[in-house]
Amino acid sequence: MAEIRDRDLHLVKKALAIAVLAIERQPGPFQSLSDQADMKALLDRLTPSDTMLAHYARSAYIAVTGEPD
Repeated sequence: MAEIRDRDLHLVKKALAIAVLAIERQPGPFQSLSDQADMKALLDRLTPSDTMLAHYARSAYIAVTGEPD
């Protein structure tokens, strides 16, 4: 399996955070809660601190909404 590091790892974490938020904002039966839970768990495993998780959550919010928090 390929090793993901540095910039690639950053992009994976950012993409996961965006996907989690996008699923959360999707109404009704198209909201895949199992995918969201799995993505959150993977993001938690890849991110060493709560501070970094908050950074990715804020970045995701800005990317999805186009607005600062």
